[in-house]
Amino acid sequence: MGPPALGVGTVHTRPRTIPGAMYHTHYTRPGANLARWNGMPAHDIVVVGGSAGGVEALSQLVSDFPADLPAAVFVVIHVPAESISVLPDILTKAGPLPARHAEDGERIAPARIYVARPDRHLLIKDGHVRVLTGPRENRHRPAIDPLFRSAARACAARVIGVVLTGAGDDGVAGLRAIKNRGGIAIVQDPAEAAYPILPRNALEFVDADHLVSLDQMAALLNRLVREPGPAPAAPVSARLEKETQIAEVDLDTIENDDKVGQPSAFSCPDCGGVLWEVEGEDLLRFRCRVGHSYTASALADEQDEHGEKALWAAFRTLEEQAHFARRMAVRARRGGHGRMAERFLARAEEAAANAATLRQMIVQFDPVADVELSRR
Repeated sequence: MGPPALGVGTVHTRPRTIPGAMYHTHYTRPGANLARWNGMPAHDIVVVGGSAGGVEALSQLVSDFPADLPAAVFVVIHVPAESISVLPDILTKAGPLPARHAEDGERIAPARIYVARPDRHLLIKDGHVRVLTGPRENRHRPAIDPLFRSAARACAARVIGVVLTGAGDDGVAGLRAIKNRGGIAIVQDPAEAAYPILPRNALEFVDADHLVSLDQMAALLNRLVREPGPAPAAPVSARLEKETQIAEVDLDTIENDDKVGQPSAFSCPDCGGVLWEVEGEDLLRFRCRVGHSYTASALADEQDEHGEKALWAAFRTLEEQAHFARRMAVRARRGGHGRMAERFLARAEEAAANAATLRQMIVQFDPVADVELSRR
């Protein structure tokens, strides 16, 4: 018989510390006792997100976990959709806790690490794991924000959110949601992070409870998961509820015309629909009708990528036009059609000049492209 499931979704009201109170354990499963405070669950849900450099950082973190960690750990590391993830094997070998790819619908149990699958969002709902092909967020699936938001909605003050090394700002909005619901926010010290941008962005927009190095993080988590969780700072907001339901591919929410925010002048790079500007946040975000979501930074990066692709396509077209016009000019001259040859040569020169202009624009997007272009 398996370990008891954690009671996800229950909100308990209590102060963060009470002098003189005593801990006692609730679970009877050996090696996986859940710390309780006067019968109330502690911080028993740990959600971790990272991007570039995240595998190495996460491996170091889990290597210092105790075997009896009284919490379930959920992990999202950005991976390509088509990749084959061996992260569970890496984490299982690195530390004492078993890690595996999460299965949709399985009950949550302590002292386990649930890893997001490639091209699937990892969510928490009603004491169970959800693994879904929801809309991409911040250019990623799996994305950190959906996991963090779902944990905040379901578990409130029992959640500890951890942001590790990485680029971009996926996870920042989710970490703020955890804080707003009374949970704890932990950020890896950017000074030691392999890629400090994500931790820096988290610190800029979230009032983190702890800024720590990796070698201190496991001990901190081990202490926090055995402490009582306070009452949530606020009930689930309408925006948090809607955004989590969108990640769950709730069709009623997706089809509802009452969207989060106001329509913007921008289109969704994923589907071409109108992007709605999420209101009431200094961390500017956008979401389209079907659920694709972007921070301002992620949207700018996506636009840059689409713009670069468009420039490459236009550059290729102009080169082909110039080559075609030159060949037609040669054929026209051989046939004694001088005026036609001149017209084709003029077209070739115009196309070549425009291609040269585009070449400079492409180099601005990616200086490495100058090496490839110089070979043409």
